[in-house]
Amino acid sequence: MRSEVIFVGHGSPMNVIADNKWTRNWKNLKNKIAKPKGIIAISAHWYINHTAYNNQETFEQIYDMYGFPQEIYDVKYNAHNDLELTAKIKNILQDDITVDNEWGLDHGLWSVLKFMYPDADIPMSIISIDFSKNPIEHFEIARKLRSLREEGYLVICSGNIVHNLRTMYLSKPSLVDEAIEFDDLVEDKILSRKFDDLVNYKSLPNWQIAAPTPDHYLPLVYALGFLYGDEDIEVFSKGGEFGAVTMTSYIFK
Repeated sequence: MRSEVIFVGHGSPMNVIADNKWTRNWKNLKNKIAKPKGIIAISAHWYINHTAYNNQETFEQIYDMYGFPQEIYDVKYNAHNDLELTAKIKNILQDDITVDNEWGLDHGLWSVLKFMYPDADIPMSIISIDFSKNPIEHFEIARKLRSLREEGYLVICSGNIVHNLRTMYLSKPSLVDEAIEFDDLVEDKILSRKFDDLVNYKSLPNWQIAAPTPDHYLPLVYALGFLYGDEDIEVFSKGGEFGAVTMTSYIFK
């Protein structure tokens, strides 16, 4: 049976220790999908100059945030590498992917997975985002890998559709109008399956405000690349925080 694709808005590291609508939705995700054989994972925070995978048996947990409460740094998530899946990814992508063990499991993934699978009992393979590639190239990488969904591998792509740290306001719980408009436009494009428009996102209005850097938007491009086009689409979180960070998230199944 074909496994699902999830795009999740992970937002602030503070969610790691929060009980809010985002974390409750993450906790409920495992009830919406079949238990996967393993996970193919993409995080906005593994953003380097090549497409890479990790071939160590366990991942180092990366605390890639600074100045937050100690409680966050005390959270442990001991995830294991799915070495069989990693070998399959390498076999498909060949010379287009290289091994790189300088990174590990960052908060873009473990902050969500600790709610989905608190026992860390689902092995995974993590693929980096190559900042030298354009969105179409990222989309095509996912296209090459999407057949792995037929083997029972869940895809989780973690980022944020709107992520502009330059204009965020920690004291503002709601979103600025431009963020709402862009988030709503992306939702409309997803639900109407106009995926080409979303891959070529720089043709959309307000993209400079929504995604001034591509790192948090590109996980959505990967999610779309993993699709066959006939999936049911569910919006399982909607909205955002801090003025310019949206948490809107999707399940494709």
